[in-house]
Amino acid sequence: MNAIARRFSLLLGVGMLLLLQACATVKSADARDPWEPMNRSIYQFNDAIDTVALKPAAQLYVKVLPSMVRTGVNNFLGNLADVWSIANSAMQLKGQATAETFIRINVNTFMGLGGILDVASEMGIEKRREDFGQTLGYWGVKPGPYVVLPLFGPSTLRDALAFPVDMQGSVTQSLSDEATRNGLLAVRLVDMRSGLLRTVDAIKAASLDPYSFVRDAYLQKRQNDIYDGNPPSRFDYSETPPASR
Repeated sequence: MNAIARRFSLLLGVGMLLLLQACATVKSADARDPWEPMNRSIYQFNDAIDTVALKPAAQLYVKVLPSMVRTGVNNFLGNLADVWSIANSAMQLKGQATAETFIRINVNTFMGLGGILDVASEMGIEKRREDFGQTLGYWGVKPGPYVVLPLFGPSTLRDALAFPVDMQGSVTQSLSDEATRNGLLAVRLVDMRSGLLRTVDAIKAASLDPYSFVRDAYLQKRQNDIYDGNPPSRFDYSETPPASR
């Protein structure tokens, strides 16, 4: 196990200890978040890690690399992610989305210098993000309680169970060189965090309770994702899944 993997395991272990300690505390008033005390402890743990490691790395990334280079990196990583999106679109029987994502991958790979340029978007081919949690939701698996994962942040029980499948479905996991896989993962995390620098700071500055704001925003976004931007006006966990509509 290399140094990155050891550090990751250590941080994850600390997060799980916080999770277990919080389980004995009071219950949440929000029915969607019955594990709120535990989740808040993990949220604080993640925030501390972000403050000392991820945010400074993202700030350095933005400072050192020109905007054009960062855009190219984001496009390249997005093109890799489209491969897993097409698999999930197919599992959800979304013929048009599957075809369009297939075209996106080929256009950006062959005309966009391996995905560095997002030629497909300029041609009007929409980017569709799909993951295994959305696939489970499409086929009727309920989201379950809200949960904050150590290091990875907001989730639901369904999405947390789907997360290992998403990790294995990533194109980078098929690379034989471990250093390359870890390097791409690190770049992906820093790139994602760099895109949220202003957003996270604004949430912390404007919200009386950033934890609740993030939770509500995440749950709303996931409903929009699963229903392709058309969620039921009043959602409950017994709602008919998209596949049955």
